[in-house]
Amino acid sequence: MADNIHCLSFERPIHELETRIKKLEGVLPQTAETRNEIRQLRREVTELKKRIFSELRPWETVEVARHPDRPMTTDYLELVFDEFVELHGDKTFGDDRAIRAGWAKLDTHKVMFIGHQKGKTLKERNSCFFGCAHPEGYRKAMAKMKMAAKFHMPVICMIDTPGAYPGIGAEERGQAQVIASSMLEMSRLPTPIICVVIGEGGSGGALGIGVGDRVAMLEHAYYSVISPEGCAGILWKSHTYKEQAAEALKMTSKDLLRLQVVDDVIREPLGGAHRDHHLMANRLKIFFRNTLRELMELPIDKLLDARYQKFRRMGVFLEGPAASAPESLERR
Repeated sequence: MADNIHCLSFERPIHELETRIKKLEGVLPQTAETRNEIRQLRREVTELKKRIFSELRPWETVEVARHPDRPMTTDYLELVFDEFVELHGDKTFGDDRAIRAGWAKLDTHKVMFIGHQKGKTLKERNSCFFGCAHPEGYRKAMAKMKMAAKFHMPVICMIDTPGAYPGIGAEERGQAQVIASSMLEMSRLPTPIICVVIGEGGSGGALGIGVGDRVAMLEHAYYSVISPEGCAGILWKSHTYKEQAAEALKMTSKDLLRLQVVDDVIREPLGGAHRDHHLMANRLKIFFRNTLRELMELPIDKLLDARYQKFRRMGVFLEGPAASAPESLERR
């Protein structure tokens, strides 16, 4: 059981029971009655977690995705991969700390790793711009992906960003253009690409490293064209409507799997990834291992064609009675 300092509003009943358990465990010597009470409380905590986290509203999912104790890219680099050698710079402007890139080893697989990094301390967050990458970050990612393709190595991307950096300097250096170029290059990169949304998947900042043969997300992550606050600010002119915006955006893992925007949803530990980093990392490692084995067996021409068709199929919708639609569209 993780000793989390931060407690979300809907987690308070869980936190209260866990506090009671800790107090009882600290009572020595323990009687049979105390041990029975502890076992009963643990069962109640488990049932409460199952109920609360199976019924999360979209805005509550956003809160879980932003939880301060949620494992970040650097945590997974330590827990999932055996080795990591970081590569820096875009050979044009500088080194963006919001994008981490480098060679990594996963069991027998050597891969190119690309991921957003938000930072944990205030100093780290400021240096990483809270995970909001600049154009040089995406140029760095593109250059390293091309290097991976040159050596016939797969690419793994971890997405965790509220969006690309929106400052004037980033726009002057071609933020929109470089994200579009990155999506184009990833769509035709001749090597397997796996993308996983581990927390926030916001706007073009996420799409900049989000085009792959397999796009997955963690159970309580979100993936959206815009943040709920940004959507509420545009549509309702006020951030107070963020919960309605989150509902309308259909950005949770359940919605996106149903809409076939993502291919897989990786189940999180009971109560969220922030409660058990090691278990979450182990499930992520199993997903990477199985997916790499599957993709590495495909010829490059078939891999690229499947990747193209995968994204071309997105956004199909019907107008009028579904009964008149072709069978293939009815299933969508």
